[in-house]
Amino acid sequence: MSNIILCPGQGAQMVSMGKLWCDASQASRAIFDQADEALGDSLGAPLSTLCFEGPADSLNRTDVSQPAIYTASVACFAGWLDAENLTKKELNMVATAGLSLGEYTALHLAGAFSFVDGLKLVALRGKAMQEAAEAADSSMVALIGADEESANAVCDKARENDILVAANFNAPGQVVISGSAAACDRAETIASEMKLRATRLSVAGAFHSPFMEPAAIRLAEALAGTQIEAMSCTVMSNVTAKPHESDPDTIRQRLVEQLTSPVRWAACCEYLVQNNASSEEDAQFHELAPGKSLGGMMRRIHKPTKVQGHNEPIAVS
Repeated sequence: MSNIILCPGQGAQMVSMGKLWCDASQASRAIFDQADEALGDSLGAPLSTLCFEGPADSLNRTDVSQPAIYTASVACFAGWLDAENLTKKELNMVATAGLSLGEYTALHLAGAFSFVDGLKLVALRGKAMQEAAEAADSSMVALIGADEESANAVCDKARENDILVAANFNAPGQVVISGSAAACDRAETIASEMKLRATRLSVAGAFHSPFMEPAAIRLAEALAGTQIEAMSCTVMSNVTAKPHESDPDTIRQRLVEQLTSPVRWAACCEYLVQNNASSEEDAQFHELAPGKSLGGMMRRIHKPTKVQGHNEPIAVS
């Protein structure tokens, strides 16, 4: 049996995430120990404390939630292998994909960089995104019932002289737009007129939009100094909705572009489903902790594809 691993992104964080895996597995505990050592008190408290105890207000900050989710996902993966008494090679992982931040988890699992190198990248990414968000009055709006054409139409009608772009194509009927707060206000009204349901998201700012350009510049500098190794399996790019190329500089460029480009998650999943269906042996899809949101999105993207969740150790078969 081959396996495809899906890795969650920002928004999946929750107080106590990873704790049950750590209680059940020394391998999971070791990942959190590495994270605590690497980050120290740079987040205001040890990462494991923030994950296991919160408070939620701290954990929900972009600069905290990103390294926290990355660590919890990798700890889940390590604990899962430990529970199944498998090596990574024995798991027969044929592809990985991650939603936005989760792309770093996916790249790490495929061997593109070490856990600690990835952790340093996502910690810097989260901090840079938080600061870019705080520098501008911006927001994001989920459009329920929208497709790419209607989402772009909302943006075109509401933009005026501000910034407003499509940011996340998560699943059919679920598109997120991103831009200035004033444009988001107008978008909510226009979406309602177009019979779409608009929901303002509780986020620090306009992610995956031009507002994130300062963060992209800082991330590019950090990536330039990060060693990128050959990947052991297919890893999907959020920007292109196709597998990452093997060239390290192209991988770096795609990760930089991701901060200001729309995340094409639905198309990533469709690619994996289609290529899985055409392969000789069907692969099992798995979703790492924290949360179960990617499995929910897959039901909207391709209902016949089942995703096995690993939010808690008891979910392991």
